[in-house]
Amino acid sequence: MHCKNCEIPLSKNQNYCFECGARVIKNRLTIKALFQQINAEFLSMDNKLFKTFIHLFTKPEAVIVGYINGTRKKYINVIQYFAIALTFLGIQVFLMEHWVNNPELYESTFFDNLSNLPGQEKNPFFKKMEFEEFNSFQSLFYTISIPFSALATWLTYWLAGFRRYNFTEHVVLNLYYGAQIIIISAFFYIAFLAFGYNYFTLNAIISILTFFYLFYVLKRVFSTSFWLTLGHFILMFLVFFLILVAATILVGVITFIIILIKKGG
Repeated sequence: MHCKNCEIPLSKNQNYCFECGARVIKNRLTIKALFQQINAEFLSMDNKLFKTFIHLFTKPEAVIVGYINGTRKKYINVIQYFAIALTFLGIQVFLMEHWVNNPELYESTFFDNLSNLPGQEKNPFFKKMEFEEFNSFQSLFYTISIPFSALATWLTYWLAGFRRYNFTEHVVLNLYYGAQIIIISAFFYIAFLAFGYNYFTLNAIISILTFFYLFYVLKRVFSTSFWLTLGHFILMFLVFFLILVAATILVGVITFIIILIKKGG
């Protein structure tokens, strides 16, 4: 008998592979076995997904620092957890487009006033289609934002003298944080939109709550005082703004060079 995952030889009385740790499946797949696996992986109260979700609220340092330090079996892998979060986001987008799609829920007096200003008549940002397109590409935007937010936290704590974690480890921190806010935001958006709450009002409230949660995560992960964490928090936003400005300038310069090359050709 051989392991179906890594192909090394196994004895008949082995229940787990000593090489890769995979469980040895000896019986044929049945409907009952399939549902038992689904329950163990996603529905039972003691499964990794539920434990990761709860502990990212109650003790985020155990999940994030634990993963960085080598804990791999206790919680959901960071990439897998982020992928699960994107699945929740996909469900949110689908429900927003096909269930809670009342146009009145997505009206904004602020944006309407901006769109009525002189010179904004042809601004595509204020068209309804632009919001729908943004909504459809939220997964891409969240994924692209992770390296930028990780660079911001890494530079912030590097400048502040907290150089315990490298850039990749800050990516892990931001992936877990990002996944957690995606999951909880998806639930709140759908729940409150279903009760007729305005999307932009919800967005403002949820954004503020996510800032508080980020502050809480940074304080727990780096074990710093309230005021020191607040200083790091403010510096992080400044660094993030400068990164976005630098990235915008770089994209603009590259675009300008490409246009010049095409004109010259």
